[in-house]
Amino acid sequence: MNERDVIDRVRRMAGNPAARNLDDDAALLDGWVITHDTIAEGVHYLPDDPPETVGWKLAAVNASDLAGKGAAPHAALLSLAMRGNGQWEAAFLDGLEQALVEFDMTLIGGDTIALPHDAPRVLGLTALGRAGPATPARGGGKSGETLWLVGTVGDAAAGLALLMDDTNSSGPLVEAYRRPRPLVSAGRALAPNVNAMMDVSDGVLLDAQRMARASGLKAEIDLSALPLSDAFHEARGDGLNTRLFAATGGDDYALLASGGEELLGIPLPGGTRLAAIGRLVEGKGLSLSYQGAEVPVPERLGYEHRGT
Repeated sequence: MNERDVIDRVRRMAGNPAARNLDDDAALLDGWVITHDTIAEGVHYLPDDPPETVGWKLAAVNASDLAGKGAAPHAALLSLAMRGNGQWEAAFLDGLEQALVEFDMTLIGGDTIALPHDAPRVLGLTALGRAGPATPARGGGKSGETLWLVGTVGDAAAGLALLMDDTNSSGPLVEAYRRPRPLVSAGRALAPNVNAMMDVSDGVLLDAQRMARASGLKAEIDLSALPLSDAFHEARGDGLNTRLFAATGGDDYALLASGGEELLGIPLPGGTRLAAIGRLVEGKGLSLSYQGAEVPVPERLGYEHRGT
């Protein structure tokens, strides 16, 4: 079973309206936005990654889900699987604590277990955020609306590629992979003004397809319009293949929103990039273009978990 198969299977157990039919990244219950993310050694982070950056990343990926719903982070519960003499866990908790302070979340509970010495670490966090005046679902998009990307894509995937070649690599791309910065303030500013919004964590093509599917529409993406950082351009250049790499790499934690041109007038935190990358139209699926020409949709749109 792949990730989508599992979600389809468990949907029958999620009958409460708070679950939003499992079409979203988070639940909405009595004014609270609730989300849970798990990260695993060798899947979401490298065994050689500094443990404090793993702690940061666990909090950041959850805060990014809250950002995609326009929620204000408030509290968290930790699931910690321990292994070894505890030194790794101590550094992990230092990084987690730093992130929780940064994102204004308070730890209110959780659970701990001990692992066999050769088992990969699996870590989980449940985050709760206070809902704002609007909590946009990923399925609220309207035909003809612009698809907006907040932030940039490709940096984390490029940073991971650097580390796969040389574990001593450093710089802004590695930092983007190890210490993502969720766009919480931008999400809160945009949420009342959009019809659909979600964070981009598995690749902008895959997540745009998810938004389109949940909205009963088709997504048209212009790869030429994807916002890329200077560091990404310096490391990987530009061109169609480079932009497909950026669009499918994942681990971006940007925001994807569906709305009108009025979004250009919304004040966002300094330095925040807002780019029109396509639109939602009648139909199903996904279509791509680059510099005005149609591009075949790649088989791999982003990162999806699959059983072995």
